[in-house]
Amino acid sequence: MEPFAIKLLGFAAATCTTVAYAPQFIKVWKTRSAGDISLGMFLVMVLGLALWLIYGLLSGDAPLVAANAITMVLAGGILFMKLKYG
Repeated sequence: MEPFAIKLLGFAAATCTTVAYAPQFIKVWKTRSAGDISLGMFLVMVLGLALWLIYGLLSGDAPLVAANAITMVLAGGILFMKLKYG
């Protein structure tokens, strides 16, 4: 497979996994309710995203960096609202 096609595949996967967090973020933002969201899951998820981001930066993997930076903002926002609105 061509390197460009591999990067394109990576960006497509990154887009899907990143956009998946948007509906939950919007729902919690609009309702100001996060009672049904697992605190433990989002704590572990944000930690994992931070580690993937560091790995992506160290390895120079642009799709990995882009996806994890954006997803970390969304998941971190959900985590923040979970702590704020419970």
